[in-house]
Amino acid sequence: LFSRYHPLPPRKLRIPPSLYNPLTPFRSTPNINAHLYTELPRLTTQKEPIRVAVLGQGRSGLDIHCRYFKTAPHKYQIVAVADLLEDRRQRAQSEMGCDAYDDYRDLLARGDIDLVVNALPSHLHPQATIDSLNAGYHTICEKPLAWSVAELDNMIAAADKADRLLLPFQQSRNAPQFQKMFQVIDSGVLGRIVQVSISFSGFARRWDWQTVQEYRGGNLLNTGPHPMDQAMRLLDFKMPDQILCAMDRANTFGDAEDYVKILLRTKDKPVIDVEISSCTAFPQPMYTIHGERGGLSGGPAGLVWRYYDPQKAPEQMLIRSPLPGPSYCREELKMIERSWAPNEDEQDAFTYMSNAYYDGVFTVLRESAQPEITPQQVRVQIAVIEECHRQNHLSQLPPQGWPKECAT
Repeated sequence: LFSRYHPLPPRKLRIPPSLYNPLTPFRSTPNINAHLYTELPRLTTQKEPIRVAVLGQGRSGLDIHCRYFKTAPHKYQIVAVADLLEDRRQRAQSEMGCDAYDDYRDLLARGDIDLVVNALPSHLHPQATIDSLNAGYHTICEKPLAWSVAELDNMIAAADKADRLLLPFQQSRNAPQFQKMFQVIDSGVLGRIVQVSISFSGFARRWDWQTVQEYRGGNLLNTGPHPMDQAMRLLDFKMPDQILCAMDRANTFGDAEDYVKILLRTKDKPVIDVEISSCTAFPQPMYTIHGERGGLSGGPAGLVWRYYDPQKAPEQMLIRSPLPGPSYCREELKMIERSWAPNEDEQDAFTYMSNAYYDGVFTVLRESAQPEITPQQVRVQIAVIEECHRQNHLSQLPPQGWPKECAT
Protein backbone atom coordinates (compact mmCIF):
# COMPACT_ATOMS: atom_id res chain seq x y z
CA LEU A 1 0.00 0.00 0.00
CA PHE A 2 1.07 3.64 -0.21
CA SER A 3 3.85 2.86 -2.69
CA ARG A 4 4.39 6.62 -3.23
CA TYR A 5 5.42 7.08 0.37
CA HIS A 6 9.10 7.42 1.17
CA PRO A 7 11.11 8.54 4.22
CA LEU A 8 10.61 12.09 5.40
CA PRO A 9 13.59 14.45 5.29
CA PRO A 10 14.82 15.60 8.72
CA ARG A 11 13.12 18.73 9.97
CA LYS A 12 12.76 20.71 13.16
CA LEU A 13 10.14 19.66 15.66
CA ARG A 14 7.23 22.03 16.02
CA ILE A 15 6.03 21.13 19.50
CA PRO A 16 4.89 24.09 21.61
CA PRO A 17 6.89 23.93 24.88
CA SER A 18 3.74 24.71 26.84
CA LEU A 19 2.32 21.31 25.92
CA TYR A 20 5.00 19.28 27.63
CA ASN A 21 6.67 18.75 30.95
CA PRO A 22 9.45 16.35 31.99
CA LEU A 23 8.63 12.72 32.63
CA THR A 24 9.68 10.96 35.77
CA PRO A 25 12.06 8.00 35.25
CA PHE A 26 10.54 5.34 33.04
CA ARG A 27 10.02 1.89 34.56
CA SER A 28 10.45 -0.94 32.06
CA THR A 29 11.55 -4.53 31.80
CA PRO A 30 15.37 -4.78 32.10
CA ASN A 31 16.81 -4.95 28.59
CA ILE A 32 19.81 -3.79 26.63
CA ASN A 33 17.58 -0.89 25.54
CA ALA A 34 16.31 -0.12 29.04
CA HIS A 35 18.10 3.22 29.01
CA LEU A 36 15.68 4.46 26.38
CA TYR A 37 12.71 6.66 27.31
CA THR A 38 14.22 7.78 30.59
CA GLU A 39 13.24 11.44 30.37
CA LEU A 40 10.62 11.95 27.71
CA PRO A 41 8.47 15.02 27.18
CA ARG A 42 4.91 14.57 28.22
CA LEU A 43 1.68 16.35 27.54
CA THR A 44 0.45 18.44 30.42
CA THR A 45 -2.02 17.16 32.97
CA GLN A 46 -4.73 19.26 31.38
CA LYS A 47 -7.67 17.04 30.48
CA GLU A 48 -8.49 18.46 27.06
CA PRO A 49 -8.93 15.78 24.38
CA ILE A 50 -5.79 14.39 22.79
CA ARG A 51 -5.57 15.49 19.15
CA VAL A 52 -5.00 12.31 17.18
CA ALA A 53 -4.23 11.50 13.55
CA VAL A 54 -4.71 8.04 12.06
CA LEU A 55 -2.59 6.75 9.19
CA GLY A 56 -4.65 4.23 7.25
CA GLN A 57 -8.42 3.77 7.10
CA GLY A 58 -8.60 0.04 6.53
CA ARG A 59 -9.77 -2.67 8.91
CA SER A 60 -7.61 -1.54 11.83
CA GLY A 61 -7.50 2.20 11.26
CA LEU A 62 -11.26 2.51 10.85
CA ASP A 63 -12.80 -0.45 12.66
CA ILE A 64 -10.53 -0.50 15.71
CA HIS A 65 -8.90 2.87 16.30
CA CYS A 66 -11.37 5.37 14.87
CA ARG A 67 -14.22 3.28 16.19
CA TYR A 68 -12.88 3.73 19.70
CA PHE A 69 -12.03 7.42 19.30
CA LYS A 70 -15.60 8.18 18.23
CA THR A 71 -16.86 6.70 21.51
CA ALA A 72 -14.53 8.83 23.66
CA PRO A 73 -14.68 12.43 22.39
CA HIS A 74 -13.89 13.69 25.89
CA LYS A 75 -10.49 12.00 25.64
CA TYR A 76 -9.60 11.90 21.94
CA GLN A 77 -10.34 14.15 18.98
CA ILE A 78 -9.71 12.85 15.46
CA VAL A 79 -8.21 15.79 13.58
CA ALA A 80 -6.83 14.04 10.48
CA VAL A 81 -6.52 10.74 8.64
CA ALA A 82 -4.42 9.59 5.70
CA ASP A 83 -5.33 7.02 3.07
CA LEU A 84 -4.64 6.66 -0.64
CA LEU A 85 -8.18 5.52 -1.43
CA GLU A 86 -10.49 8.43 -2.16
CA ASP A 87 -13.66 6.77 -0.90
CA ARG A 88 -12.02 6.21 2.49
CA ARG A 89 -10.93 9.84 2.72
CA GLN A 90 -14.41 11.05 1.80
CA ARG A 91 -15.97 8.78 4.40
CA ALA A 92 -13.64 10.08 7.09
CA GLN A 93 -14.42 13.69 6.21
CA SER A 94 -18.15 13.00 6.18
CA GLU A 95 -18.45 10.80 9.26
CA MET A 96 -15.71 12.23 11.49
CA GLY A 97 -15.46 15.81 10.30
CA CYS A 98 -11.68 15.62 10.07
CA ASP A 99 -9.09 16.51 7.46
CA ALA A 100 -8.03 13.75 5.07
CA TYR A 101 -4.79 13.34 3.15
CA ASP A 102 -3.71 11.02 0.36
CA ASP A 103 -0.08 11.30 1.49
CA TYR A 104 0.75 10.76 5.15
CA ARG A 105 3.80 13.02 4.82
CA ASP A 106 1.50 16.00 4.31
CA LEU A 107 -0.43 15.01 7.43
CA LEU A 108 2.76 14.78 9.49
CA ALA A 109 3.70 18.31 8.41
CA ARG A 110 0.72 19.82 10.27
CA GLY A 111 2.34 20.41 13.64
CA ASP A 112 -0.90 20.49 15.67
CA ILE A 113 -1.16 16.79 16.52
CA ASP A 114 -0.57 15.18 19.92
CA LEU A 115 -0.62 11.53 18.86
CA VAL A 116 -0.28 9.58 15.61
CA VAL A 117 -1.68 6.08 15.12
CA ASN A 118 0.10 4.07 12.44
CA ALA A 119 -2.46 1.63 11.04
CA LEU A 120 -0.90 1.34 7.60
CA PRO A 121 -0.27 -2.08 6.04
CA SER A 122 2.24 -4.21 7.92
CA HIS A 123 5.19 -3.70 5.57
CA LEU A 124 4.99 0.07 6.12
CA HIS A 125 4.93 0.01 9.92
CA PRO A 126 8.63 0.62 10.65
CA GLN A 127 9.31 3.43 8.18
CA ALA A 128 6.05 5.33 8.72
CA THR A 129 6.51 5.08 12.49
CA ILE A 130 10.04 6.46 12.21
CA ASP A 131 8.70 9.28 10.01
CA SER A 132 6.07 10.12 12.61
CA LEU A 133 8.58 10.09 15.47
CA ASN A 134 10.99 12.25 13.47
CA ALA A 135 8.13 14.68 12.87
CA GLY A 136 7.81 15.09 16.62
CA TYR A 137 4.79 12.99 17.50
CA HIS A 138 4.18 10.31 20.09
CA THR A 139 3.27 7.32 17.94
CA ILE A 140 1.15 4.21 18.40
CA CYS A 141 2.05 1.47 15.94
CA GLU A 142 -0.25 -1.39 15.04
CA LYS A 143 0.96 -4.97 15.14
CA PRO A 144 3.21 -6.32 13.91
CA LEU A 145 5.39 -3.59 15.38
CA ALA A 146 8.22 -4.82 13.13
CA TRP A 147 9.34 -8.05 11.49
CA SER A 148 12.93 -8.05 12.76
CA VAL A 149 14.84 -6.92 15.81
CA ALA A 150 16.96 -4.66 13.61
CA GLU A 151 13.85 -2.86 12.32
CA LEU A 152 12.51 -2.42 15.83
CA ASP A 153 15.83 -1.14 17.13
CA ASN A 154 15.75 1.53 14.42
CA MET A 155 12.28 2.54 15.59
CA ILE A 156 13.38 2.66 19.23
CA ALA A 157 16.44 4.72 18.27
CA ALA A 158 14.21 7.18 16.40
CA ALA A 159 11.95 7.54 19.44
CA ASP A 160 14.95 8.08 21.69
CA LYS A 161 16.45 10.69 19.39
CA ALA A 162 13.14 12.55 19.03
CA ASP A 163 12.26 12.30 22.75
CA ARG A 164 8.91 10.83 21.85
CA LEU A 165 7.02 7.73 22.90
CA LEU A 166 6.79 4.65 20.74
CA LEU A 167 3.65 2.86 21.95
CA PRO A 168 3.04 -0.69 20.63
CA PHE A 169 -0.61 -1.54 20.08
CA GLN A 170 -0.70 -4.86 21.95
CA GLN A 171 -4.22 -4.61 23.29
CA SER A 172 -4.64 -8.36 23.87
CA ARG A 173 -2.64 -8.04 27.05
CA ASN A 174 -5.78 -6.35 28.40
CA ALA A 175 -8.05 -9.25 27.40
CA PRO A 176 -10.25 -10.04 30.43
CA GLN A 177 -9.86 -13.80 29.95
CA PHE A 178 -6.05 -13.48 29.88
CA GLN A 179 -5.98 -11.28 32.95
CA LYS A 180 -8.18 -13.75 34.83
CA MET A 181 -6.05 -16.69 33.73
CA PHE A 182 -2.98 -14.89 35.02
CA GLN A 183 -4.71 -14.28 38.35
CA VAL A 184 -5.46 -18.00 38.67
CA ILE A 185 -1.82 -18.87 37.94
CA ASP A 186 -0.58 -16.31 40.45
CA SER A 187 -2.96 -17.62 43.13
CA GLY A 188 -0.96 -20.86 43.25
CA VAL A 189 -4.00 -23.15 43.43
CA LEU A 190 -2.84 -25.05 40.34
CA GLY A 191 0.60 -25.60 41.83
CA ARG A 192 3.63 -25.47 39.59
CA ILE A 193 2.55 -24.80 36.01
CA VAL A 194 3.90 -27.42 33.61
CA GLN A 195 2.47 -26.19 30.30
CA VAL A 196 0.36 -23.33 28.99
CA SER A 197 -1.25 -23.80 25.58
CA ILE A 198 -2.53 -20.74 23.72
CA SER A 199 -4.61 -21.32 20.60
CA PHE A 200 -5.79 -18.54 18.29
CA SER A 201 -7.19 -20.93 15.70
CA GLY A 202 -10.19 -21.62 13.51
CA PHE A 203 -11.05 -22.77 10.02
CA ALA A 204 -11.03 -20.25 7.19
CA ARG A 205 -9.72 -19.56 3.71
CA ARG A 206 -8.11 -16.20 3.00
CA TRP A 207 -7.03 -14.44 -0.21
CA ASP A 208 -6.24 -10.81 0.66
CA TRP A 209 -2.93 -8.92 0.92
CA GLN A 210 -2.27 -10.29 4.40
CA THR A 211 -1.61 -13.71 2.85
CA VAL A 212 1.44 -12.41 0.94
CA GLN A 213 4.97 -12.50 2.33
CA GLU A 214 5.95 -9.38 0.34
CA TYR A 215 3.50 -7.38 2.46
CA ARG A 216 4.59 -9.11 5.71
CA GLY A 217 1.51 -11.31 5.76
CA GLY A 218 0.91 -14.73 7.26
CA ASN A 219 -0.65 -15.92 10.50
CA LEU A 220 2.45 -15.31 12.62
CA LEU A 221 2.68 -11.60 11.78
CA ASN A 222 -1.08 -11.02 11.33
CA THR A 223 -2.57 -12.80 14.34
CA GLY A 224 0.57 -14.00 16.07
CA PRO A 225 1.43 -10.79 17.96
CA HIS A 226 -1.68 -11.33 20.13
CA PRO A 227 -0.87 -14.80 21.53
CA MET A 228 2.88 -14.18 21.34
CA ASP A 229 2.61 -11.09 23.54
CA GLN A 230 0.66 -13.13 26.07
CA ALA A 231 3.25 -15.91 25.85
CA MET A 232 6.06 -13.43 26.49
CA ARG A 233 4.17 -12.09 29.49
CA LEU A 234 4.10 -15.62 30.90
CA LEU A 235 7.88 -15.74 30.45
CA ASP A 236 8.41 -12.32 32.07
CA PHE A 237 9.50 -10.95 28.68
CA LYS A 238 12.67 -13.06 28.73
CA MET A 239 14.04 -14.76 25.64
CA PRO A 240 13.23 -18.50 25.74
CA ASP A 241 16.08 -20.98 25.99
CA GLN A 242 14.64 -23.06 23.14
CA ILE A 243 12.33 -22.18 20.26
CA LEU A 244 10.81 -24.77 17.94
CA CYS A 245 8.45 -23.67 15.18
CA ALA A 246 6.65 -25.41 12.32
CA MET A 247 4.76 -23.54 9.59
CA ASP A 248 2.57 -24.71 6.72
CA ARG A 249 0.25 -23.43 4.02
CA ALA A 250 -3.14 -25.12 3.91
CA ASN A 251 -6.08 -22.87 2.97
CA THR A 252 -4.34 -19.65 1.99
CA PHE A 253 -4.34 -18.27 -1.55
CA GLY A 254 -1.09 -16.38 -0.93
CA ASP A 255 2.47 -17.51 -0.26
CA ALA A 256 2.53 -16.88 3.50
CA GLU A 257 1.75 -19.45 6.18
CA ASP A 258 -1.71 -20.05 7.65
CA TYR A 259 -0.59 -22.69 10.16
CA VAL A 260 1.92 -22.02 12.94
CA LYS A 261 2.94 -24.20 15.87
CA ILE A 262 5.49 -22.86 18.36
CA LEU A 263 7.00 -24.50 21.44
CA LEU A 264 8.97 -22.33 23.87
CA ARG A 265 11.09 -23.85 26.61
CA THR A 266 12.78 -21.92 29.41
CA LYS A 267 14.43 -23.16 32.58
CA ASP A 268 12.13 -22.97 35.62
CA LYS A 269 9.21 -21.85 33.44
CA PRO A 270 6.29 -23.80 31.95
CA VAL A 271 6.43 -25.04 28.40
CA ILE A 272 4.54 -22.53 26.25
CA ASP A 273 2.63 -24.01 23.31
CA VAL A 274 1.29 -21.46 20.82
CA GLU A 275 -0.90 -22.45 17.88
CA ILE A 276 -2.19 -20.08 15.20
CA SER A 277 -4.01 -22.20 12.66
CA SER A 278 -6.56 -21.54 9.94
CA CYS A 279 -7.17 -25.26 9.39
CA THR A 280 -8.67 -26.18 12.77
CA ALA A 281 -12.20 -27.37 12.00
CA PHE A 282 -12.79 -28.29 15.65
CA PRO A 283 -11.53 -25.25 17.57
CA GLN A 284 -9.65 -25.77 20.79
CA PRO A 285 -9.99 -23.67 23.94
CA MET A 286 -8.02 -20.46 23.72
CA TYR A 287 -6.18 -21.44 26.92
CA THR A 288 -5.32 -24.83 28.37
CA ILE A 289 -3.15 -25.08 31.48
CA HIS A 290 -1.47 -28.23 32.76
CA GLY A 291 -0.58 -27.84 36.41
CA GLU A 292 0.90 -29.82 39.28
CA ARG A 293 -2.39 -29.79 41.20
CA GLY A 294 -4.94 -29.10 38.48
CA GLY A 295 -5.64 -27.27 35.28
CA LEU A 296 -7.60 -24.59 33.48
CA SER A 297 -9.49 -24.37 30.21
CA GLY A 298 -11.46 -21.70 28.40
CA GLY A 299 -11.42 -18.43 26.53
CA PRO A 300 -13.38 -15.19 26.06
CA ALA A 301 -16.73 -16.81 26.93
CA GLY A 302 -15.46 -18.08 30.26
CA LEU A 303 -12.83 -20.07 32.14
CA VAL A 304 -13.07 -23.21 34.26
CA TRP A 305 -10.31 -24.47 36.53
CA ARG A 306 -10.16 -27.39 38.92
CA TYR A 307 -7.58 -28.47 41.43
CA TYR A 308 -7.11 -30.52 44.57
CA ASP A 309 -6.00 -29.43 48.03
CA PRO A 310 -2.78 -31.35 48.86
CA GLN A 311 -3.57 -31.01 52.57
CA LYS A 312 -6.74 -33.07 52.05
CA ALA A 313 -5.36 -35.65 49.62
CA PRO A 314 -4.77 -39.27 50.70
CA GLU A 315 -1.22 -39.98 51.83
CA GLN A 316 0.77 -41.99 49.32
CA MET A 317 4.34 -43.26 49.13
CA LEU A 318 6.47 -44.76 46.38
CA ILE A 319 6.19 -48.56 46.03
CA ARG A 320 8.95 -50.08 43.93
CA SER A 321 7.71 -53.66 43.99
CA PRO A 322 4.92 -54.89 41.66
CA LEU A 323 1.46 -53.97 42.88
CA PRO A 324 -0.66 -56.97 43.91
CA GLY A 325 -3.37 -58.17 41.61
CA PRO A 326 -2.05 -56.80 39.22
CA SER A 327 -3.61 -53.45 40.03
CA TYR A 328 -3.29 -49.83 39.07
CA CYS A 329 -2.62 -46.70 41.07
CA ARG A 330 -6.07 -45.40 41.86
CA GLU A 331 -7.27 -42.86 44.36
CA GLU A 332 -10.11 -40.43 44.77
CA LEU A 333 -8.93 -36.86 44.78
CA LYS A 334 -11.60 -34.36 45.75
CA MET A 335 -11.34 -31.78 43.00
CA ILE A 336 -12.38 -28.20 43.66
CA GLU A 337 -13.88 -26.49 40.64
CA ARG A 338 -14.13 -22.77 40.04
CA SER A 339 -15.26 -20.73 37.06
CA TRP A 340 -15.24 -17.22 35.67
CA ALA A 341 -17.57 -15.53 33.22
CA PRO A 342 -17.11 -12.07 31.74
CA ASN A 343 -19.23 -9.29 33.15
CA GLU A 344 -21.34 -7.07 30.93
CA ASP A 345 -18.44 -4.77 30.04
CA GLU A 346 -16.13 -7.71 29.33
CA GLN A 347 -18.47 -9.72 27.10
CA ASP A 348 -17.28 -7.88 24.01
CA ALA A 349 -13.62 -8.67 24.67
CA PHE A 350 -12.48 -7.00 21.45
CA THR A 351 -13.95 -3.65 22.45
CA TYR A 352 -12.93 -4.07 26.08
CA MET A 353 -9.27 -4.55 25.11
CA SER A 354 -9.16 -1.42 22.95
CA ASN A 355 -10.95 0.66 25.58
CA ALA A 356 -8.52 -0.46 28.27
CA TYR A 357 -5.53 0.20 26.02
CA TYR A 358 -6.59 3.73 25.12
CA ASP A 359 -7.61 4.54 28.68
CA GLY A 360 -4.03 3.67 29.56
CA VAL A 361 -2.60 5.85 26.78
CA PHE A 362 -4.68 8.77 28.02
CA THR A 363 -3.24 8.47 31.52
CA VAL A 364 0.26 8.33 30.04
CA LEU A 365 -0.16 11.44 27.89
CA ARG A 366 -2.35 13.47 30.21
CA GLU A 367 -1.41 12.29 33.70
CA SER A 368 2.25 11.27 33.29
CA ALA A 369 1.55 7.62 34.08
CA GLN A 370 4.06 4.95 33.11
CA PRO A 371 3.38 3.01 29.88
CA GLU A 372 2.51 -0.58 30.71
CA ILE A 373 3.33 -1.90 27.23
CA THR A 374 6.82 -1.00 26.06
CA PRO A 375 8.80 -1.58 22.87
CA GLN A 376 11.49 -3.27 24.95
CA GLN A 377 8.96 -5.92 25.96
CA VAL A 378 7.77 -6.38 22.39
CA ARG A 379 11.39 -6.64 21.25
CA VAL A 380 11.52 -10.13 22.78
CA GLN A 381 8.38 -11.13 20.88
CA ILE A 382 9.90 -9.89 17.62
CA ALA A 383 13.11 -11.84 18.30
CA VAL A 384 11.08 -15.04 18.72
CA ILE A 385 9.04 -14.35 15.58
CA GLU A 386 12.22 -13.68 13.63
CA GLU A 387 13.66 -17.02 14.76
CA CYS A 388 10.43 -18.79 13.77
CA HIS A 389 10.72 -17.40 10.27
CA ARG A 390 14.39 -18.39 10.14
CA GLN A 391 13.40 -21.99 10.87
CA ASN A 392 10.73 -22.01 8.14
CA HIS A 393 11.77 -20.77 4.72
CA LEU A 394 8.58 -20.89 2.65
CA SER A 395 8.72 -20.41 -1.11
CA GLN A 396 7.70 -16.93 -2.25
CA LEU A 397 5.70 -15.47 -5.10
CA PRO A 398 7.58 -13.00 -7.34
CA PRO A 399 7.31 -9.49 -5.81
CA GLN A 400 4.87 -7.23 -7.65
CA GLY A 401 4.66 -4.14 -5.47
CA TRP A 402 1.40 -2.77 -4.19
CA PRO A 403 -1.57 -2.98 -6.64
CA LYS A 404 -1.73 0.10 -8.87
CA GLU A 405 -5.41 0.67 -8.17
CA CYS A 406 -4.48 1.44 -4.55
CA ALA A 407 -1.94 4.06 -5.55
CA THR A 408 -4.01 6.33 -7.75
